[in-house]
Amino acid sequence: MPERVAITPAAVDVVRRLQADHGRVMFHQSGGCCDGSAPMCFPHGEFLTGDSDVLLGTLDVGGGENVEPVEVWMSREQFAYWSHTHLTIDVVPGRGAGFSLEAPMGIRFLIRSRLLTDEESQQLV
Repeated sequence: MPERVAITPAAVDVVRRLQADHGRVMFHQSGGCCDGSAPMCFPHGEFLTGDSDVLLGTLDVGGGENVEPVEVWMSREQFAYWSHTHLTIDVVPGRGAGFSLEAPMGIRFLIRSRLLTDEESQQLV
């Protein structure tokens, strides 16, 4: 079964460091202002999800006993636009959203996307 979301090795390293400091984390991709195109990383459960959100997947970031799986959520409204894409969470130098956990580190998470293949789209329906 294809997945809708993945994470780069560089982003995995950052998630592991964040989990060492903050415990389990999660991502949420909104469609609004304030870096709405960037995935926001929060302590797990700090950002309340509900019927207006879609769970895109859970990332296994490995790395030992203190590292937990990472849920990736997106607003349902944003998902309507991005449902045909595969998303990869990456990290780059620079200052991102002030609310995201990585902001003080001088880096920011971002989304890289590609269109799903016809086969992937059919399997994900």
